[in-house]
Amino acid sequence: MIRILGISGSLRAASFNTALLRTIEAMALPGIALEIATFHGIPLYDGDAEARDGLPDAVVALKDRVAAADGVLLATPEYNNGIPGVLKNAIDWLSRPANDIPRVFGNRPFAVIGASPGGFGTILAQNAWLPVLHTLGARQFHGARFMLSRAHTLIGSDGLLQDERSRGQLADVVARFAAFVAD
Repeated sequence: MIRILGISGSLRAASFNTALLRTIEAMALPGIALEIATFHGIPLYDGDAEARDGLPDAVVALKDRVAAADGVLLATPEYNNGIPGVLKNAIDWLSRPANDIPRVFGNRPFAVIGASPGGFGTILAQNAWLPVLHTLGARQFHGARFMLSRAHTLIGSDGLLQDERSRGQLADVVARFAAFVAD
């Protein structure tokens, strides 16, 4: 069983990106165990607070979940053609202290997917994650992409992706990522 930790890049309860993760979870893909994590409770990064108080409990808990996962799936929104600040903030916290980066990120498989109400999906945000994950030493999955455009028309009131074609594409990307993780 491949254990994938899915992290949504949005705090919003009705997040399109959380919906992608919930859809994957509901599909119960064979050989894949998806666990969804949030970064609620993680404060804005402040080096002075880190030096004074250490890492917040929410950061330590998320770091341990990332380190225990076989692979990590980031479901990223795209805000103003880039990375959402709240998700970048969480990743910045996860990289602290710097000597713990290899335990959390080092050669750990990471994939990035995303959903947006716009017409271009999350291509720019996904591209912007490439240098960040490279810098942290993650093993990036490039085998397929999933960028859901016009998400507000494809996600139902139950918080799941309804479009069968898109569900099939999402399942294919996750299965390919799981195979990459197993390699």
